[in-house]
Amino acid sequence: MLIKTAEFTISAPVVGMCPKDTKPEYAFIGRSNVGKSSLINMLTNNKKLAKTSSTPGKTLLINHFIINREWYLVDLPGYGFAKRSKSEVQRLDQMIRGYILQREQLVNVFVLVDIRLEPQKIDLEFMQWLGESCIPFSILFTKADKLTKAKARASVDAYEKKLLETWEEMPPYFVTSAENKEGREEVLDYIAQINQSIQE
Repeated sequence: MLIKTAEFTISAPVVGMCPKDTKPEYAFIGRSNVGKSSLINMLTNNKKLAKTSSTPGKTLLINHFIINREWYLVDLPGYGFAKRSKSEVQRLDQMIRGYILQREQLVNVFVLVDIRLEPQKIDLEFMQWLGESCIPFSILFTKADKLTKAKARASVDAYEKKLLETWEEMPPYFVTSAENKEGREEVLDYIAQINQSIQE
């Protein structure tokens, strides 16, 4: 897929304020220091699209970006390490879950996972919830440039082994790097295939 245009559309505090049209939406979510903004900017070939920050957890709203005027890339708040009050954590959790469960245009959730870490409980629990809620999702392993190919492969294998303890099969997954654009074509082609199947 060739990205011709990628434009910010709206930041919404609740699902009811998201765009009113019916274009397919692909949501990106992960722990708050997983490199989500950098990955979104790499995929769209626009370094300024999603705001990157050295402070994790800057995304606090449901951010919609229209891609090629055909589909939406949705940047959701991260979960995990960012320092938040209990009430703020609760509000963000409700906003994320409300969007994921209620948004009919949502066709896939990309869950971002740092390839350098062993499987994290918070990520596994979130994927479990998506599965139980019948929400299609894929895994994006980030920061692959930080490991050798062999270590990256071993990390993915460890993740697969862990997931297969409770899942019948591994969900679709992609190994990516915002630094060297690894995985970019594969992820965009995957989105293009889903869009094609929706149209058919």
